[in-house]
This record gives sequence, structure tokens and C-alpha cells, in this order.
Amino acid sequence: MARPDKAAAVEELRSKFSSSTGVVLTEYRGLTVKALKDLRRSLGENATYAVSKNTLTTIAAREAGVDGIDDHLVGPTAITFIDGDPVVVAKGLRDFARTNPLLVIKAGVLDGKVLDADEVRKLADLESREVLLAKVAGGMQGVLQQAISLVSAPLSQAARLMAALQEAAGENPSIIGGAGTAAVVDQEQDEAPVAEATATEAAPVVEGTTEAAPAAEDTEAAAAVEDTNTVAADAAEEN
Repeated sequence: MARPDKAAAVEELRSKFSSSTGVVLTEYRGLTVKALKDLRRSLGENATYAVSKNTLTTIAAREAGVDGIDDHLVGPTAITFIDGDPVVVAKGLRDFARTNPLLVIKAGVLDGKVLDADEVRKLADLESREVLLAKVAGGMQGVLQQAISLVSAPLSQAARLMAALQEAAGENPSIIGGAGTAAVVDQEQDEAPVAEATATEAAPVVEGTTEAAPAAEDTEAAAAVEDTNTVAADAAEEN
């Protein structure tokens, strides 16, 4: 290949390395032209499958900032540049290799990191982006439904709770924070001045009784004098 053609090929490969969401390296030795066409058709618009010289691929990968791919560029190599979901493409290559054992997955590149063959196969075992999004959407719908239920349910529950609390408080006021106890204390405090007033009003009666005592003593003295006078009169009459 002439130098200008090599430079153009390297630039094209470098651009694909930079713009692709992932890369899978495969060995295609022994596959027929028809099998390769079927493989390209099965990948559809999610990826492009092309055969390239290992030397040009090595240069292009280095220029694109992908390191560590050199060890996997041995023997005839075809490159799958992924434009869509890497999981979908990995599944397609894995399934094709099951029916066409001559297609061998050698390595891959994802987010600038080189993957070995086992890691590419593990990538194929993951769920696709569409499936994950569907699960997330379903989970969000369930969460929203639960949120609506949580918002609407307490309104009726709170009304029933308040009615039950009001009914219970009528029978036992102490269940609403000691309201019944406070009422008894207030009543005792209100009755205290009445008791004091009653005691104060009763006090003059006691004092009056105390003052009446000297009057009783004077009555008894007068009675004694009268008895003495009577005795003296009786003695005078006898003489």
C-alpha cells in the first residue's frame, strides 16, 4: 500500500477508534465470504465489521490513545467498531460464534480500556441498555404509584384517628396529655380561696365567744352576792 493510502487508512481507523462506543477484535480465518456477509448483516446499524492490517491497526490505536492492544493483533484480524450498545454487539458476536466456531473473539476495547476475550464474553452476558431502561422505568412507575398511595391514604386514616382520639378523650381525658389532671388541679386552686374566706368569716364568731366569757363571770358573781344577802336577811328575822 502506498504511503498516502496508508496514511488515509490509519486516519480512518484512528477516527473510528475515537468515535466508537466500543471495539471487538476477532479472528475470521476460515470463514467464507457468505458467512462474513451474514455476520455484517446480523450486526446491522449497531456496528461495522472490517478487515485491516495489524500494523495499521496498531498505529491507529496508539494515535487514538488506546494502549495495550498490540498483544492481541496476531494473525488475521477483523475489527468490529461499535456504534450502538456494546452489549448488543457483544451478544451478536457471541451468538454468531456459537453457530460459526471459526469466528474467534480475541479482545475488545471499552471506554479506552482493553478487554480480553473472557471480559468480552462477560459483557455479552449483561442486559442490554434497552432492557435496563425498561426496568428502571418500571421501577420508577412502581415508586410513583407507591408515593401516590402514601399521599392519599393518610388523609382518610388521619380523619379516622382523630375521631377515635376525640371519642377516647371524652371517656378518659388523661390520654390527651394530662388534660383531666390539669382540670382537677385548677378546680382545687379555685376552691382554695373559698375555704380561706369561710375560715376568715368564721373567726369573728370565735372571737365573740371569747368576749362573752367575762359576761358569764359577772352573772355568777351577782348570783353569789344575792345568795349572801338572802342568808343575812333570814338570820335577821330569826333574831
